[in-house]
Amino acid sequence: MTRIVVPIGPQHPALKEPVNFRVVTDGERIVDLELNLSYSHRGIEKAAEQRDFIRVLPLIERVCGICSHSHATVFSKGIEEIMGVEIPPRAQYIRTIIAELERMHSHMLWLGVAAHEVGFNTLFMWTWRDREAVLDTLEELSGNRVHYNMNEIGGVRLDLSPSQVEAALARMPVLEERIRAYVGMVEDEETMLTRFRGVGSLSREEALSFGAVGPTARASGVDYDVRKDDPYLVYDEIPWNVVTDTNGDVYGRTKVRIGEIAESLGIVRHCLENLPGGPIRAEAPKAAPPGEILSRYEAPRGEVAHFIRTNGTARVERVDIRTPTLANWTSVAHCLIGRPLADVPVIVAAIDPCLSCTSRITLVKSGGDLGKDAPPPNGPRGWSR
Repeated sequence: MTRIVVPIGPQHPALKEPVNFRVVTDGERIVDLELNLSYSHRGIEKAAEQRDFIRVLPLIERVCGICSHSHATVFSKGIEEIMGVEIPPRAQYIRTIIAELERMHSHMLWLGVAAHEVGFNTLFMWTWRDREAVLDTLEELSGNRVHYNMNEIGGVRLDLSPSQVEAALARMPVLEERIRAYVGMVEDEETMLTRFRGVGSLSREEALSFGAVGPTARASGVDYDVRKDDPYLVYDEIPWNVVTDTNGDVYGRTKVRIGEIAESLGIVRHCLENLPGGPIRAEAPKAAPPGEILSRYEAPRGEVAHFIRTNGTARVERVDIRTPTLANWTSVAHCLIGRPLADVPVIVAAIDPCLSCTSRITLVKSGGDLGKDAPPPNGPRGWSR
């Protein structure tokens, strides 16, 4: 048996951010791999401890450009719970609207990238064209296309005017029509069926064992969504469904994300049509009493968690962020073993990885010879933290 170590990254056409795989192949088959992150460490957690709550929110949004509202909301609701502050219903609806628009634009961005990875550039251009309507809505409601800065401790920064609500609702019919087209496409388009079906398979038991979250887990039949299992904002008041699939492969993850786009569109429509009146923020104290909380939120990629410790001042004593990409890397390592080398971009893209918010670990999938110069595993099961 002839084994070859193939380095992929940290700069690579198939990887939009820096990450390094040392892939061991036997011919074209992957038999072992080493995954090395830690190219994008920015010290946001430590920087957050040096700022008061008001100045932390714009910083915490920069953890991830795609999930900026997710991180701002999970941080805000954690601080609000420690303070005992309940935000007004109108603010909860506005946070939910921004959250689901963000989920739509994230999934549509992912669908375009996944199509591009397999050479289906027509779908890439269609999805990114339709994504512009979502980004335009976000910009009209918040003033920004990426970092919306809508949250304040106690509520939201901006109210929605009747004209803004009307303009957002006017875009719904076209988006609904386009999403129906995507649902039909993923079931019939030969390119997607050939390159996605049966690739990167992950059983329900494996998804639970590796701690997979978000669409990655739900595509393997794991019916778990923080919005339903630990509801926040208005998710327990409005009609919507958790989207799951049993294929457990890249095809299943694609179907889940397209289904979630449709669900998010329905949630946004419901919230816009039933937006309650009243204030958009509650009075919140400047300082938070001593306390600890694990604040959870269903981001587009899966569950994001902020552990927050306060000490009676206007600053957090500690904030520790667990992103969904970090939770899903172990399933990627498992799915790659035994697959052809050409499947690396597709399987990696299937979890919708965000490397800039995942600089935490080096993961070694042990069980073979990575080469005499490869670092040895450091810790149980080949983990190195």
